[in-house]
Amino acid sequence: MTTVFPAGFHELEPFAHWAIQGERARYAKRVASTMEELQAFYDVAFPLLQKGTVYLEQVGMEGIGEQDRNLLWAFCSLVTVAFPVEAWGQPRVPDSGPAGIHAVVEPAV
Repeated sequence: MTTVFPAGFHELEPFAHWAIQGERARYAKRVASTMEELQAFYDVAFPLLQKGTVYLEQVGMEGIGEQDRNLLWAFCSLVTVAFPVEAWGQPRVPDSGPAGIHAVVEPAV
């Protein structure tokens, strides 16, 4: 069976659709998701964040493998969903109207 993430991160497999490259794409996924979907992803990914950080610090960015890249993008998505889950209780920034996010720099992978 092919896996999306490296060994040790099998809990994230049901959330492979969160391995999204690009801040705009991650933001679009966030605002198109329900709070239940955001919460489910957060509940699985957040406890793995420290382990994932330690793991990814050992991976060189030059020639990074697909599974490792997917893990990096999933944790970038976790950052994107954290505020809605932890603070706002909704996918969009409260009282912001049609505001959006426009990243100037992305991780070079």
